[in-house]
Amino acid sequence: MQTKHLALYMLCLLEQRRNFQQFTCLLTCREDRNNMGTAGKIIKCRAAVLWEINTPLSIEEVEVAPPKAYEVRIKMLASGICGSDNSVTRGNNFTPLPAILGHEGAGIVESIGKGVTAVKPGDKVIPLCLPQCGKCVVCKHPRGNFCMKNDLTNPQGTMQDGTTRFTCKGKPIYHFIRISTFSEYTVVNEISVVKINAAAPPEKVYLTGWGFSTGYGSALNIAKVTPGSTCAVIGLGGVGLSAVIGCKAAGAARIIGVDINKDKFAKAKELGATECINPQEFQKPVHEVLKEMTGGGVDFSFEAIGQLDTMLVALLCCMAEFGVSVILGVPPGFENLSVSPMLLLAGRTWKGTIFGGFKSKDSVPKLVTDFMANKFPLDPLITHALPFEKINEGFDLLRSGKSISTVLKF
Repeated sequence: MQTKHLALYMLCLLEQRRNFQQFTCLLTCREDRNNMGTAGKIIKCRAAVLWEINTPLSIEEVEVAPPKAYEVRIKMLASGICGSDNSVTRGNNFTPLPAILGHEGAGIVESIGKGVTAVKPGDKVIPLCLPQCGKCVVCKHPRGNFCMKNDLTNPQGTMQDGTTRFTCKGKPIYHFIRISTFSEYTVVNEISVVKINAAAPPEKVYLTGWGFSTGYGSALNIAKVTPGSTCAVIGLGGVGLSAVIGCKAAGAARIIGVDINKDKFAKAKELGATECINPQEFQKPVHEVLKEMTGGGVDFSFEAIGQLDTMLVALLCCMAEFGVSVILGVPPGFENLSVSPMLLLAGRTWKGTIFGGFKSKDSVPKLVTDFMANKFPLDPLITHALPFEKINEGFDLLRSGKSISTVLKF
């Protein structure tokens, strides 16, 4: 009887395996048919177009051209609304218009151009607003991550070849940082996309494509926060809160959050802040308050707002003799900050970072894996989820200070 039962059990296992293989084959064939139906062709889809600054984004039907050589076309699954997108809509930072914004997202590769080897159709991916070409002097340097083929320094709004892949109403539409995630389909260069774990939830891991990585990496890679140290994080938006997570992961004993919006304090404490202060509640400059609280200054400070006055606060509040201050926020274009060299001569270190010092293609898949292994949280940073067509409501939530990150689902 035992032999008979074992044989029946083995037959059941074989049948289950055969059914699974048939199901997998069906999915693969269906995926191949879908790719064959659109690969090499123009795709019409919805996108949020910014026609002029200080106007709402407009949901339009756009045409998305097929990828050229070394390019990838992606079907977006999720995209986040970031403060940098808002800065462009307000005219505080420049990009050619009309444009499709968005620089945090996750999707699936729809088709690839000639020569692409990094990804294939069906791969789950994250588009990278900071590329990694692997060939320039920065990419080859062990500490460099600001690839020289980026479109951040001097925005052109085009692909690497100087042309766009979007058109709307007969007009070319510019790309934003060469990824434009506010579109159901987008085209990126191969150096600006990376494959991630197929099981990763796109509505969460999109944050590793910019905001989370910038804040988290600023603590671990740039400041190199030490165990038992004291930190101050100025600005408790998504990037600032990610810096809080990084400071906690590094073993900081005291993490002071600073923001004029007291509604953010509970979230900051949930993520690791030991205390929070509102500069508006004091009669003296907040850097003096922080120095008094810490007996002379913090060991590490982080500016995550992008304003010149708060950058100076972050510098002044850290210890004159050995403090490290890191700028995370992107300031308004064409503005300069003047400081006395005496602020640095005693030993302070003043740094800045794009993408938290991470090399994008090397690091994002590892960050996604770490998230799935519960090494850090992302869920608390995502306060709202909206369908794509309600994108302007997401911007209203950001501007009113009611959201940290809003995820748009396609």
